[in-house]
Amino acid sequence: MTSEQTFAFKSVTEWIYLDRPNSSSSSSTTALSPWVVDDFGVRNILGRGMEKMLFELHSHSKHSDGFLSPSKLVERAHGRGVKVLALTDHDTMFGITEAVETARRFGIKIIPGVEISTIFSPRNPEMEEPVHILAYYSSCGPMRYEELEKLLANIREGRYLRAQDMVLKLNKLELPLKWEHVTQIAGKGVAPGRLHVARAMVEAGYVENLKQAFTRYLYDRGPAYSTGREPLAEEALKDAGLHEMEVYKSDGRLAAFSDLADTYDLLKLGGLDYHGRGGNGESELGSVNLPVLVLHEFLKVARPIWCGSIKDILESYVEEPSDLNLARIARFSRIGSFKESSLLSCGKDLIDHCLSSWLTIEEWQNAKFEAIRLKLSHASIDLTRVQVPIDTK
Repeated sequence: MTSEQTFAFKSVTEWIYLDRPNSSSSSSTTALSPWVVDDFGVRNILGRGMEKMLFELHSHSKHSDGFLSPSKLVERAHGRGVKVLALTDHDTMFGITEAVETARRFGIKIIPGVEISTIFSPRNPEMEEPVHILAYYSSCGPMRYEELEKLLANIREGRYLRAQDMVLKLNKLELPLKWEHVTQIAGKGVAPGRLHVARAMVEAGYVENLKQAFTRYLYDRGPAYSTGREPLAEEALKDAGLHEMEVYKSDGRLAAFSDLADTYDLLKLGGLDYHGRGGNGESELGSVNLPVLVLHEFLKVARPIWCGSIKDILESYVEEPSDLNLARIARFSRIGSFKESSLLSCGKDLIDHCLSSWLTIEEWQNAKFEAIRLKLSHASIDLTRVQVPIDTK
């Protein structure tokens, strides 16, 4: 192994294990010499089995077209030995809070993400095609969450219209699918997608399986295909910025976009696109081998953006303790443990609770965050004024 690989492995390992009780980062990194490390991380130690760092950067829950709840998804990831899980539902981040809370019990780190539906439109309008953008750490950060949510809400509304149009087209093809059947499969509050329509077709007996539903009717530009309100890919990327592309697949090989990523000096990421179907040839979580150097570069780019955004949120609340800024603090962390006492003894109690969900101990004990906590140590916070869901249970 190279010195660069060794440094990257130590850095990623320390980030993963730093917050675990009764564990020391030094115990994870001082014995590197007998470990066999290649471009894809740790393989074994002296011929014996060795716990491997598994990342899964592309997964879905019931909040979009997955089959598992966020909690069950995290449990499945834990069972597979995944140490870092990105929940990237289609056009929604509603499952992040549940995933974060469950991950605490299993010692898994959650990367909040979303898969944004967009349209790539070259000069020839007939060549338009759907492109899905994986945005990690809330894309532009929690400080500008409202901007991102406005974009996602518009896309979700378009998903309803799109699914309704698909059902209408299927009915014209003499496949009398019921809209209520599709929404029942999708679940309450979930914007239906093609997979929900396909599942309804299978249950109604119009096709034998999901693959048949797509290959006969729902493929891009197929007889029952429809578009929604997807923004142009260029517009979705304009403010968020592009740092990486998904090029690694479950077979570990680089996809065709690898050369394009090289051209524009982008990080090469990858993920399984896990839906939890169970069988049907779907690989398990953590099946995509990502080079440890790529993981290190990803964290080196993403974490400062995330930490900087959180610092901006807290500083905004210090300067203006408004309901809006308080809601931003509580965005991705359940605070049900405080619901019996709506008035906290001091503001830093809530801050500490939220920071422990968002940051590593090392990150939130940074001098900048310590200064903010000190300023909030004498502030009381009324949770009845928080305008985001306090508890989803």
